[in-house]
Order: sequence, then structure tokens, then C-alpha cells
Amino acid sequence: MALLGILLVLLGVSTLLFRDTDVLGLPATGFGIGLAVAGAAVFAGGLAWRSAKRRRKIAAGEPVPVGNVFDRAKALPRLLRARREGYDGLPKGRLALWGFALVYLVSPIDILPELLPIIGVTDDAGVLVWLLTSVSAASGMFLRWERDRVRPKP
Repeated sequence: MALLGILLVLLGVSTLLFRDTDVLGLPATGFGIGLAVAGAAVFAGGLAWRSAKRRRKIAAGEPVPVGNVFDRAKALPRLLRARREGYDGLPKGRLALWGFALVYLVSPIDILPELLPIIGVTDDAGVLVWLLTSVSAASGMFLRWERDRVRPKP
């Protein structure tokens, strides 16, 4: 949701800067300001929703991923090595899905061809977003596993 909010703000600002004529019967200035305000609200709501979800997980005792983006990216090779050495936090099915996602992103065959304006890249964008979030979550959980293994809970 935060990403959607950022996109709405960017659309609103670009409408304010580059649009001179009416948009859907509304003045460009009003439409741009409306999009920017809506985007800011969606962005704030997305951050609040993410924070509440994390608090609920912690309160329920569920493990949450740790590390920032760079730590998680650096942990990915260790995660794949540990998977071969017996780490059971990453099922084979997820690795297969990651492989299928990479093949889909690289292959010229798409569900929605890129020839369609705007819509053509949405399927690739969706697969890419899923792949990045899935890899990030898995490597974050691996970092938690490494940390707990080195420093066991009392």
C-alpha cells in the first residue's frame, strides 16, 4: 500500500507540473492536488497497517524477519548454502517457485504482452514484487535463525 501511495503522489505532482487542460472534467490543479493528498493518505495507511501487522505477529509470538535490505541480500548466498546443508526453513517448493518466477521474468512469453500500453508490464511487475518480497522474507527469517543459533534464547 505504501508503494501505491507513492505512485499516487507522483501522479498528482506530475499532473500539477505537466498538465494544462482539464482531467475528467476537473481542473488539472484540483485533480493533481487530490491525487497527491490521496496518495499521502494511502502511504500513511500502508505504513500504519504494516506496523500493526508486525506488532500482532510479535504479540502472538511468531518469529519476524530481521535485518535491513542490504543484510538480507548479503545473507541470500548463505541461505542457499545452508539449505543444501540441512536448513529446513526454506522448502523446495518455494525454491521452485522462485525459479519459475525468474524464468517468467526473463522469457519473452507473457500472460499480458508488453505491446499493451501500461497493462503489459503489470504482470511482470507483480511477479517481480512477489519474488523480491518472498526472497526478502526468507532471508530475513534465515538471519533470525542464524542469530538464534549463535545466541540461543534463555
